[in-house]
Amino acid sequence: MKRLKYKKGRKVQPNHFEYTGQHSDQPIEMQLFVYNSDSYTETKNLQLDKVEIEELLTSGDVKWLNVHGLHDGELIKRIVEVIGIDGYIAGDILNVAKRTRMEELENALFFSIKSILPEKDTSVRIEQISFLLKDNILISFQEKRGDFFTHIRERIKTNTGLVCKKKNDFLLYLMLDAVMENFYITIEKYEDIIEQLQIEAKVNESQEVLVRIEKCSEDLNYLKRSIIPLKDSLFNLKSMQDDDDFNGIEKSNYSFFSRLYQKSLELLDQVDYDINSLESASSFYFSAQSHRMNEIMKTLTIVSVVFIPLTFIVGVYGMNFENMPELKTPNGYFITLGVMFVLVLGMIVYFKQKKWF
Repeated sequence: MKRLKYKKGRKVQPNHFEYTGQHSDQPIEMQLFVYNSDSYTETKNLQLDKVEIEELLTSGDVKWLNVHGLHDGELIKRIVEVIGIDGYIAGDILNVAKRTRMEELENALFFSIKSILPEKDTSVRIEQISFLLKDNILISFQEKRGDFFTHIRERIKTNTGLVCKKKNDFLLYLMLDAVMENFYITIEKYEDIIEQLQIEAKVNESQEVLVRIEKCSEDLNYLKRSIIPLKDSLFNLKSMQDDDDFNGIEKSNYSFFSRLYQKSLELLDQVDYDINSLESASSFYFSAQSHRMNEIMKTLTIVSVVFIPLTFIVGVYGMNFENMPELKTPNGYFITLGVMFVLVLGMIVYFKQKKWF
């Protein structure tokens, strides 16, 4: 199982916009959805130069600009500046080593979240997704192409649910909810691993089991460190309903973000439970190892106790004194063997009655 670590981004200078993740040769792709309760339009392979900026900023329809790829720092900066947000936010979008956070800007909202999804093998895929919410515009920035929001696109196309009837703040809720579902999928995968480790800890004496338990515990602690800042950010977000300065989220929609906050608490509780389960498996492994060692020591002790009196008798009659009275006894050898046999048999019966073995 691969150990999870926060990505170590390259150090960049202030106001220098450089992507700190893994660069790709693929060009950045952008898709624009413009929709309302009656219709929608979708523009694929969007070029920013061809966008009518005034219409993008003033139109009453909801606009969702989805960006795949972050390796063009200047393009990301230009996108941020197009909607009238300070350029330093582009540096936060490009620095994928930062933890999850939410920041209230002037008439805008910035949200950055870690998406963790298991791969087919024992590794996981970690990706940072950032959102910018302003007026009727929502921009999502993804490191690579993924299918996190496919069901949301289908809802927009088919005018299903509330997404076309509400503003972009509800769209942000749906996208955050989709990313958080990846945590549930990842935790479910690790719960299957934990169940297997709990079984192996009871029957397998190899230290490999303990190593796998420790690695799984490290992975879950990483998940916990990813969820805690998400919980804090969602708490701050749902608490903004009392802030009269920011009106980017409708009052009626704060209840949806409260649901996300409750989900984050559930995720934390589940991760804590799984970590405790691993600790129980580790404790059982050590207890089983200690029990096996005690059984071995008990067996060795019984063998030692049985042979100590026999060794004493052999040692006594192994002395080379000429005047030992038993040396001239015709049947002394057989009598001594008989006494030794009766002594061993009596000790075994006594130990058996005491249930020492």
